[in-house]
Amino acid sequence: MAKRNIVWTRTADLQFVGILEYWVKRNKSNNFSKKLLKLVTERTLQISEKAFIYKSTDFKDVRVASLRNFSIYYKVTDKQIIITAFWDNRQDQKKLLKILQNK
Repeated sequence: MAKRNIVWTRTADLQFVGILEYWVKRNKSNNFSKKLLKLVTERTLQISEKAFIYKSTDFKDVRVASLRNFSIYYKVTDKQIIITAFWDNRQDQKKLLKILQNK
């Protein structure tokens, strides 16, 4: 199977950038954000190569890859992996439900 391109939705991108910025402010350092960026890059590369290794969700065509305290929600097409949400699992799940229901 050919490697699929990774595409981030605007929502997922804003969530991810917001989380990175939060940790820079909270820790007064960008070390954790750099580590998180590296982990997410590695995980999305893995997803692009083996899209169906992570579990499906109750939402149509949406799969989830967990990454410590975070989750990457994505959809698989023939040529792309569409990241629909990047979620900090410590947040209120009701917000996540609204995001996933709109996709």
